[in-house]
Amino acid sequence: MRLDPYLSFAGYAFSLRPDDLLKQRGTPLQAGRNEVGLNEMDYGDVVLRFQDSGRLEEITARSPVLQMGALAVPFDQLQPFVLAQDATAFWRARFLVSPALGLAFDPTEPAWITALAKHCLPEWEQL
Repeated sequence: MRLDPYLSFAGYAFSLRPDDLLKQRGTPLQAGRNEVGLNEMDYGDVVLRFQDSGRLEEITARSPVLQMGALAVPFDQLQPFVLAQDATAFWRARFLVSPALGLAFDPTEPAWITALAKHCLPEWEQL
């Protein structure tokens, strides 16, 4: 999956609104409010999480290889890559969070990567 930090992931731009997603993909397999108060739309291959205002917070997709520009990083190499590339990376609730790359992932959950909107980083820091 291609990541353009804070702009897009897996073909979805962070400017996407819930109504536009519904027009594009139709009814999700599951939809509801998650434990942190975001509205999730789960399509099986991708989960998008929105604020009540409709602002997109997170995009989670299965990504065995993460593509960033000309780089292709296999998921099993993502943890050492992030730690080497981002001195500001931190751990929260089993997730390695990279402010420089705009992503979070749990290394024990193979290939699932969450791209973050820049405005949601403080919430991750406060976890």
